Amino acid sequence: MHAVNDELARRNMVLQQVRPWDVIHPRVLEAMADVPREAFVPEAWRHLAFADFELPLSADARMLPPRIEGRLLQALDLKPGERVLEIGTGSGFFTALMARLGATVTSVEYDPELLEAARARLAEQEIDRVTLSQGNGATGCPVPGPWEAIVITGGLSFLPDDYREALAVGGRLVAFIGDAPLQQAIRITRTDTAAWHSTALFETGVPMLRGGAARRPAFVF
Repeated sequence: MHAVNDELARRNMVLQQVRPWDVIHPRVLEAMADVPREAFVPEAWRHLAFADFELPLSADARMLPPRIEGRLLQALDLKPGERVLEIGTGSGFFTALMARLGATVTSVEYDPELLEAARARLAEQEIDRVTLSQGNGATGCPVPGPWEAIVITGGLSFLPDDYREALAVGGRLVAFIGDAPLQQAIRITRTDTAAWHSTALFETGVPMLRGGAARRPAFVF
C-alpha cells in the first residue's frame, strides 16, 4: 500500500506542481512520475518528499523543488546517448532523471558525504550510465568537454567562460546566475564553434554553489 501511495503522490506532484509550471515535454513528465523521488530524500524529510519547496540535504545544501527540476530538465532537452556534465550531484535525484532519459551522466559533487550518499541511492535504484566524482565546479569547469549538455544545480555569481567552451556545437547549458537571494535561470546553446545563444528562463533563488566563488577576470585596457 505504501508503494501505491508514493506512486500516486508522485503523479499528483507532476500534475499539480510540475505541469502548471509550463513543463509540457511528455518524456520529462513521464520521467518525473516514474523515478522514485522519495528514495533520494533524507529519511528525516521523507514525509515531505513531494512538497513544493527545497528540502535540506546538509547544513548548506538543498534539494531543488520538483517544479524547478522539471523546468531544468525540459530546458536541457536531452536525447538518448548524449553526454551530460552535472555540477552538484546533491541527492542524486536529478542525476537519476537524466539517466532515465537515456543520457550518460558525469556528475561532480563538492561535498564527499553527499557524494557517497547519492552513490548509494543511485546504486539502490540500479541507475546506470552514471559516473560520480568529488570536485569543485564553482571556479570553472572541472571536467573537459565536449559535452552535449551541462547543468549547474547551484547558484553562480557569473558563469566562467570555460563552461561555454566545454559545450559541443549544438550543446545546451542550464545554470542559475546571479548573487543570492535571487538568480536568473538561463540556457546557453552553442550554435557554432565561436557562437552561443543565451535565453533567460525564469527567476528564482537557490543556494550558491559550494567551493568558493569564481572571480571575474580583470579588465585589461
